[in-house]
Amino acid sequence: MVKLNKIYTRTGDDGTTGLVDGSRLPKHAARMESIGAVDEANSVLGLAAVSLMGTAHADLITRIQNDLFDLGADLATPGDDFAPSEMTLRIVQSQVDWLETEIDRLNAALPPLTSFILPGGSEQAARVHIARAETRRAERSAVALAGGGPVNPAALAYLNRLSDLLFVLARAINFAGSGDVLWVPGQNR
Repeated sequence: MVKLNKIYTRTGDDGTTGLVDGSRLPKHAARMESIGAVDEANSVLGLAAVSLMGTAHADLITRIQNDLFDLGADLATPGDDFAPSEMTLRIVQSQVDWLETEIDRLNAALPPLTSFILPGGSEQAARVHIARAETRRAERSAVALAGGGPVNPAALAYLNRLSDLLFVLARAINFAGSGDVLWVPGQNR
């Protein structure tokens, strides 16, 4: 269990931050950009969860938020040993598989897409679309990090699948309410 008695440490005043292994990186390093992008996606998901309070969708998002903390810890643990242990938190395939199961479950109740959709519909769905876009940014950042060194493949898969889940979740929210907003190519020419 994590216990934080003091929030500030002053160790980052020099522009660096600590990783799980005790090493320090500049706060602008690719690894820190990736961790920050995951944190931003998680924060936006929190806003979406608040708008869905009391629903199964909010519970689903809360579970995802917990996984995103796991993912942040994974990214904060450099190295190429991606096996989880008591001391190393890693995203594992079963977390990716759970996202796929939820995608399939939500998508089964939706009509097939006949057009691309615009982010929007209801306020709740719009918030989920924002979280989807933030997740895509986090994924791009993690892929960029992987271009320079080892990154857990399950973490990359998790981010990719999460954005798919959020797309389907936004559609499910809209299907139960105002409906998706369809893209009309060339509408305003």
